[in-house]
Amino acid sequence: MQGYRRSDGRKGIRNVLVVAYLVECAHHVAREIAAAFRQQEVHLIGFPGCFPNAYASRIMRQLCTHPNVGGVLLVSLGCESFDRRGLEASIRDSGRPVQTVVIQELGGTRPAIEAGAQWVGRTLEMLASVPLAPMQISDLVVGTICGGSDATSGLTANPAAGRAFDLLVDAGATAIFEETGELIGCEQFMAERCATPALGREVVASVAKAERYYRTLGHSSFAPGNAEGGLTTIEEKSLGAYSKSGRSVISGLIKPGDVPPRGGLYLLDVVPDGEVRFGFPNISDNAEIVELIACGAHLILFTTGRGSVVGSAISPVIKICANPDTYRRMAEDMDVDAGRILEGRATLDEVGREIFELVVAVASGRRTASERLGHREFILTYKAFEPLGPDCLP
Repeated sequence: MQGYRRSDGRKGIRNVLVVAYLVECAHHVAREIAAAFRQQEVHLIGFPGCFPNAYASRIMRQLCTHPNVGGVLLVSLGCESFDRRGLEASIRDSGRPVQTVVIQELGGTRPAIEAGAQWVGRTLEMLASVPLAPMQISDLVVGTICGGSDATSGLTANPAAGRAFDLLVDAGATAIFEETGELIGCEQFMAERCATPALGREVVASVAKAERYYRTLGHSSFAPGNAEGGLTTIEEKSLGAYSKSGRSVISGLIKPGDVPPRGGLYLLDVVPDGEVRFGFPNISDNAEIVELIACGAHLILFTTGRGSVVGSAISPVIKICANPDTYRRMAEDMDVDAGRILEGRATLDEVGREIFELVVAVASGRRTASERLGHREFILTYKAFEPLGPDCLP
C-alpha cells in the first residue's frame, strides 16, 4: 500500500480537500464552492450550530486534520461563535494548506463563492503533487457500524465483519466498534474480553449510561425497520451488533475524537456524558460514521440487512449486505454479499477474509460503491463528553 504521509506521522489513504462551513448560515456558500468540484476529491462538512460547543469544536479539529485530508477551506458567515481562528491555526500547524472565507467581509454570497472556488482550484493543483509513502496494514484504523439492520444482520454481515476485525487486529491494525446504546445486554461479554478488570468495569458503566439515557428519552436505538426486518428487542439487536467486534481482546474504551494510541480493538462510547440535554444521541448512522472518522478511521465497514445507500465525507465506506434478497435488489450500492452465507455459498470465515482483503484494496486506492455513486453524507450536532478516565486506556 501507498499512503499520504502527514506531519504527525500518520498516513492517509485519500487526499481530500475539505470545504467546512462553521455555521448553518454559511452552508449554502460552502455547498456551492464544493459543487464546482463535484468530480474531484472536494468534500463538504460543517457544524450548523451558532453557539459554541466543545464537542463540535473538537470533532471539527479532528476531521480537518484527519490523515485522509490534505487541505481545508473554512467558510464563515462572520458573526457566529465558532472559533474559526483557533481551528485555522490548528490546521496550519498540522502542515496543511488552509484558508478562511468570511462571507460578511467579502461582501456576500457571490464574491465569497468566487474567492473560495479560486482557492480550492489552486490548492487542488498543489495536492496533486503530494508524494506517496509506503504504508502497512498496521498503519490502518478501521471503524465499523451497522445500519438498517434486520434478522439476517447478526447471522451474516456482522459476524463476518468481526472475522475481518480479528484479521486486522492480528496484523497490527486498529479496529473500532460502537455504539454502546446498541450493546445493551452484552456488557458482561465485553467485560470478560477487556485487557484489564478495570477497563471491563468502565465498559459496563458505559453501557449502563446508555441504558439510563434511553430510559429517560423513552426510546432506544431500535427503529420500525428493525422490527419489520424480524428483530424483536434491543437485546436481540445488540447480539448482532456485538458480533461485529470479533473475538480479539478489547484494548480500550474511547470517546468521539479520541485517537487510539496503538493497534488493537477499541470500543467507542457515543452516548453523551452528564444529564440528557441534546435529545437522541445519534440521530442517524452518519452521525456515528463522523465520530468514527474523528477517531482516525481511514475507512468504515457498514453492515446492513434492509439496505442503506449512505457513504461519507473524508473516509470511504465499505457496504456489507447481510440479506441476499436485499443484495440482489440493491447490488450497485453494496460491496460485499454476506447473504451468501445464508444460502450456503460461502462461510463466515470466507466472507471475513473477503472483507479483510477489500479493506486492503480500498486502502490502496480502489473505490467503494458509495464513492463511485458520489455519496458524501455528513452530520454533526451538539453533544457533551468528559475526558477519559485512567482505566480506559490501560
